[in-house]
Amino acid sequence: MLYLLRCPLKIRGITMVLTRKLLAEMLIKYINRGIDLSGIVTWSEDMMREADFESSSFELIRDILARIGLADVREFGLTWDDCYGYLHKLGYDVKVELVEV
Repeated sequence: MLYLLRCPLKIRGITMVLTRKLLAEMLIKYINRGIDLSGIVTWSEDMMREADFESSSFELIRDILARIGLADVREFGLTWDDCYGYLHKLGYDVKVELVEV
């Protein structure tokens, strides 16, 4: 997935459409430490402001993004269980694989 933090989403009048798959990919990126908490919070806030959502999953995507957007507030956070639940709601089963480094 190509996404640079703080890049404008509207280029030449084209608005990005956020799908369940793209949201799931970002959650997996967070779980695998490809992005930190502040990065996923910023991304979520940007998506809420500038992206269109897949119409068949509008409410689900909106609700998950809103919750992620609050994750930098101590009372909310973003736990493994949160991510697992979001991924399940998005239609994915989560399996953990241990890889020796």
